[in-house]
Amino acid sequence: MFPGDVVALDGIDVDIAAGSFVALLGPSGCGKSTLLRLIAGLEVPTRGELVVLGRNPAGRSSNGNNGGPHGSDVAFVFQDANLLPWRTVLDNVALPLELRGVSAREARERARGPLGDVELDDALGRYPDQLSGGMRMRVSIARALVTEPRLLLLDEPFAALDELTRQRLDERLRALWAKKRMTILFVTHSLAEAVFLSQRALVMSKRPGRIVLDHAIELPAERGGAVRTSLPFVENTSTLYQALETHGGFDETGV
Repeated sequence: MFPGDVVALDGIDVDIAAGSFVALLGPSGCGKSTLLRLIAGLEVPTRGELVVLGRNPAGRSSNGNNGGPHGSDVAFVFQDANLLPWRTVLDNVALPLELRGVSAREARERARGPLGDVELDDALGRYPDQLSGGMRMRVSIARALVTEPRLLLLDEPFAALDELTRQRLDERLRALWAKKRMTILFVTHSLAEAVFLSQRALVMSKRPGRIVLDHAIELPAERGGAVRTSLPFVENTSTLYQALETHGGFDETGV
């Protein structure tokens, strides 16, 4: 609940299996970002129970023992890449490790792996203002991966990019998930993006946000660009659209 007795989320009851890729959709202001912030521990719920990786937002394990902070278990990628302009690509990705006490030398060495995963091996010495929007977002994803998180939260990371760049980054992200199998919760407004990326899509209603559809995406595990024109892809997209059309709506105040 927000000031003024604004209820952002109500009656959310969902389990997300370890290693799964789940997309979260809903109209503007329905509480998608709020839910991610709750999961990340950036907000505390006013009621109900939230268990993430065996711990609740207060830092206690589900059996009541002190579980401590999530630390490197959870990583968050925002819509803005939020790179430090005075640090190179390599040093930006190394930063989370340095903040955890890893020496600068070791952190820089360990940062090379995630940058290779996002195909930026040739940009290690560049600065953010020398990168395209898509490259900056790939650096942000590499920075999130450098701590080897068990849970990766992404809040519309590709929303500001052109469609072709967005599709290519979707393909890279899907390949990274297939390789590493961390749990991913991905917020998007794009039906096509949700269908292409995820195993499962959760559709939320307008505020107060509720889960109105929990839909398994029935597509091949290997998904190239051609899958976007297939009949099953269109059918899955239509199912999500119908749920949004039925339960959507726009709230200008937003959450």
